[in-house]
Amino acid sequence: MSEDFYCDEVLSGKTPVQKVMETDRVLAYYHTRPFYEEHVVVIPKRHIHSLLTLEESHSELLLEMLDVVKQVAAQVVEEKGACRIMTNLGDYQDSKHLHWHVIFGKRIRE
Repeated sequence: MSEDFYCDEVLSGKTPVQKVMETDRVLAYYHTRPFYEEHVVVIPKRHIHSLLTLEESHSELLLEMLDVVKQVAAQVVEEKGACRIMTNLGDYQDSKHLHWHVIFGKRIRE
C-alpha cells in the first residue's frame, strides 16, 4: 500500500467507493475493507498528513470535516443506537492522510 491510500486510490478514482456524504471539500464513504460491522471513513479532499500537521489555515476545512463526521455519526446512532469516532496517529496511521473513522459494532477482522 502507498503512504497515502486516500489521495492515490480514493480521490484519484482508482478505487471506487460507496459514498455516504460529500461536500466540495470532504468525502465520507464506507471503508473499502471494513474492520467493523459499520465502518465509514471521512477524509478531506486535499492532502493533509494528519491531525498533528493541521495548520491555522486549515481551520475552516477542519470544521467542515467535523460537521460531516457529526452528521454521519448522527445517522449511525439513529440506525444502530451508538458509534465511535476515531483517528489514528504515528505508527497507528497506515495511510498518511488525515481521516476519521465512524464505527459501530464488533470488529470483523484484524
